[in-house]
Amino acid sequence: MTPQQTHVLVTLVLLAFIAWRLQARIRRMIARQKLSTTRPWVNVVLFPLLIAILAFGSHLHPPAQASLAGGVALGVALGVIGLRLTRFEVSAEGLYYTPSAHIGVALSVLLVARIAWRFVTTGFPPSAAAPAAPALTPLTLALLGTLAGYYFAYAVGLLRWAAKSRSLSPRPQTPS
Repeated sequence: MTPQQTHVLVTLVLLAFIAWRLQARIRRMIARQKLSTTRPWVNVVLFPLLIAILAFGSHLHPPAQASLAGGVALGVALGVIGLRLTRFEVSAEGLYYTPSAHIGVALSVLLVARIAWRFVTTGFPPSAAAPAAPALTPLTLALLGTLAGYYFAYAVGLLRWAAKSRSLSPRPQTPS
């Protein structure tokens, strides 16, 4: 197999994987979901850690850090709006919520657009002949900050709602 054929094969496999994960992500973002006991906690821990790593990695580039900070602020604001548009349900089977389809789809479209842009400009994965482009441009950092801020704020809101819902729901009586 020639290097060019290998590059095409790797590109097709990666594109198929990305398309599959994006389809699953979009479906999850717009459908009724049972509240997981672990996913919000993972988001509350993982996304601030990601933001800290990105901030540290861009500490020599103030415009990139400003883009990251602006993205995080926008993401947190979208998370608060998303929580206001979310439909929450408490049932005998557990806690359920249906996220806002508009915000979920908009964030997914932004992510797909950024991946597509990188693919068009550098190839995916970048070919050896393409000029090396910086991986973390201010635009990329703004998008990553927006996604991280959104998921963090949304997860915090879900945890607050769950705690409030569990404290208000009557506990089953055990026979003594």
